[in-house]
Amino acid sequence: MAQQHLDPTDSTAGVATGDALAGYLRAQATEFLRALRAHRETGGGTANGAEGSVDAARLLRRSARRISGSLHTFRSLLDPDWSEEMRPELAWLSGTLGLEHAYEARLERLLLALHRLSGAAVLPAQAVDVAVAAGSRAAGAAPAPARAAAGGPGGPAGATAAPERGTLTVGAAKAGALLERQLTLARTRAHSSALQALGSSRFHAVADKVALLASEVPLTPTAPATGLRPLAAAAEERLTDAATALPLVTAGHPYNAEALVHGLSPDPAPHPQDGPWHQVRLLLRLHRYAREVLHGGNNPVDVRLLAAGQALNRHRDASEAAAAAAQAARTPRITPATAYALGVLHADQRHEVEAARFAFQQAWQKQTVTAP
Repeated sequence: MAQQHLDPTDSTAGVATGDALAGYLRAQATEFLRALRAHRETGGGTANGAEGSVDAARLLRRSARRISGSLHTFRSLLDPDWSEEMRPELAWLSGTLGLEHAYEARLERLLLALHRLSGAAVLPAQAVDVAVAAGSRAAGAAPAPARAAAGGPGGPAGATAAPERGTLTVGAAKAGALLERQLTLARTRAHSSALQALGSSRFHAVADKVALLASEVPLTPTAPATGLRPLAAAAEERLTDAATALPLVTAGHPYNAEALVHGLSPDPAPHPQDGPWHQVRLLLRLHRYAREVLHGGNNPVDVRLLAAGQALNRHRDASEAAAAAAQAARTPRITPATAYALGVLHADQRHEVEAARFAFQQAWQKQTVTAP
């Protein structure tokens, strides 16, 4: 299996030192402050500036993740007390700001899947049209008809027998309404939590530290002359080891029946097979950020890493959607038809998980291709 390695002939990567890390952190801190200013200028989530506020929150998360990830990978070059205090605060902020979008995307994904599986609208026509349009914009997601018609590893729906359309159609509308109620409520709460967080003293403390970071990075005395490549290579090695430990042979098959056993049980715990894949996704992100630090503004696009990351994002989305369908199916006093529709939906999303694992396996085992 071909492995991704930092190019030892790359002069930019070879000479990068703590000064390059400081420059990267200052740039990300500046982006954070710019996004914060844009968020305030757009009304901080009011109706008049909703779209701009969403974009600003996304950029805030983006910068927070990169700062936090760099503090983790290159922590030996930074003041330890400052770094250990900063990282969890940035993780809290990034997680809080990401929840609203996550619930919205999860609902769209599940309603589209219900529509595809049942062949009937599970929401009023206008709402379905909006969901379809939003789903078509999702990164790496094929249009719903293409997924439904696809066979083999890339088409998880084709790996199962077609559901009883009549029974499914009866329960799909109620299942869709139940999911909409639950996930819309969760999204509303997440939106309120995000607004409260952005107005809290905790956030203002984080913003003040980021503002200081934009002008002064607390490096250790030896950091400016210390090369970054060994630390970046260690992050890559952690990723490689974690990916090697994944059951890639099993993921090379279009259907993994064993993976459905736990998910179809009444156990509400997270699916035990998903954890290692989520960990690889996080390690892949850290590796990408380390490459950005090494290469500065000239970071080449690694097509292999890009495809692998997209597959792991789809894996995460499908896994969380399956869990939401299972949670909805545990709602007391729902009709058998509704429970049946949610069960079919859950199985469909677990098949999407398997398809994403197959896609990752195909991307990860390819030779490295770097776009010019």
